[in-house]
Amino acid sequence: MLADRGFARGIAALKKVVEGIGPEPLLEALRSSSRVPVGDRRQKRRSTEPSSNGHAHAPSPEGIRSASAPPAGDDLPAHERLKLRIHAALSERIDLVAAGLARGDAAKIAQLRESIEQITQEVLGAETSVGSAEDLAHLKQEIVNETLGFGPLEDLMADPDITEIMVNGYETIYVERFGVIELTNKRFANDKQFRVVIERIVAPLGRRIDESSPMVDARLADGSRVNAVIEPITLDGAMLTIRRFGKRLQATDLVALGSVTQQVLNFLQAAVRARLNTVISGGTGSGKTTFLNVLSSYLPSNERIVTIEDAAELKLMQRHVIRMESRPANIEGRGEIPVRELVRNALRMRPDRIIVGEARGAEALDMLQAMNTGHDGSLTTIHANSARDALSRIETMVLMSGLDLPVRAIREQVASAINVVIQVARLHDGSRKVVSINEVVGMEGDIVTMQELVRYQQHGLDLDGKVVGEYQFTGVQPQCLKRFEEVGVAYDVRELSSLKLVESLW
Repeated sequence: MLADRGFARGIAALKKVVEGIGPEPLLEALRSSSRVPVGDRRQKRRSTEPSSNGHAHAPSPEGIRSASAPPAGDDLPAHERLKLRIHAALSERIDLVAAGLARGDAAKIAQLRESIEQITQEVLGAETSVGSAEDLAHLKQEIVNETLGFGPLEDLMADPDITEIMVNGYETIYVERFGVIELTNKRFANDKQFRVVIERIVAPLGRRIDESSPMVDARLADGSRVNAVIEPITLDGAMLTIRRFGKRLQATDLVALGSVTQQVLNFLQAAVRARLNTVISGGTGSGKTTFLNVLSSYLPSNERIVTIEDAAELKLMQRHVIRMESRPANIEGRGEIPVRELVRNALRMRPDRIIVGEARGAEALDMLQAMNTGHDGSLTTIHANSARDALSRIETMVLMSGLDLPVRAIREQVASAINVVIQVARLHDGSRKVVSINEVVGMEGDIVTMQELVRYQQHGLDLDGKVVGEYQFTGVQPQCLKRFEEVGVAYDVRELSSLKLVESLW
């Protein structure tokens, strides 16, 4: 009897549990991801709200939003919320991938414009506060541009003050303006629109991005550099970073911005014309490529210049320029052409100067050999926090070539090949400056020796948070003055002496 009553209570408890299970749609989020087609997985954002035991709560069914539904957008202006609704409708009724491929086909573009305007008008039909006819026409034009272009990034790309665009998932877009990062009120309608824009950027360059190749570097027609990363590498959706260059800055612009002084530029101009091998060192976003573009303006117009880059960013003004760009492997893993092969090939092209946009790996060895075998006057950039670190990084990259070279032999190559190291940096207020000019003078034992010629001495911040400082001359006589005299480059070292003298080198 006791056993029968216990069994009955167990059945009753099980019945309550079964009755408490919700309808099937609420269980959809718990099903295996293998039901989703490969290449179209959408990982839900993980909740970071801790429970009482310190673990994160699983998202409730009510908090799970469809990938095709636009965000609530309560914090957005009415104009932006309306655009999100229109884009959500467009993504359901128009093949956005085909729209991207139609760029350049006038007939298809005209047909797409008609479809977009028709759908836009249908969505706006229920709206009572659209505004005037002029506002309506402007809104329609914005929708067309965003659908056939880069979506909500179109306005940001048109802003000349923005130097970086960072998209962290389709709902969050940051920009860097005047060296300061800020959150915008822009967002994509859904993840589908965001992924289509990424495809629209990389497809014309013959590059791909999918689960087997989830990272890609590319460039836009205006020279802006693009990096995109998708799942499974990223955990919270696709990420996109666009480094914009916009208007090419001239030497006078850098002087006006306080990034460098005219005295320092005059010395570097003489160094370039005297064919000194120069390395520009700095951290990410410190202005290395911008400064390399400025130095390239000092190259003689009658020389044959070969530029080699991962993603083409340099904009040389000379006519006799051969531009080469590395290529990643195709979908079959073939056809890769690394920078190192391009450097080797450049040596067969009778170059007067070789400019490597950025030295990152084994190509550093070939670059040093080129500098030491008659191709002097070459320029390159490197990621490093100081001039001394830049030389150490070059040693490391040479070792990446796979050759078992003694460290002393590598350092001798570095000491004889590199003449000047320019250190640039982004300071606390977001400004970018040349902070040090160093000359490589040779070897002492096993150590490559350098002497600092000019430094930027920071004194602090003013009331507006701007960096306060000045350029100072160390008083050291540059050894390259003899080279200037030999090749007939006129330069008066008293220009550097006009800067304030460093009080102490230590």
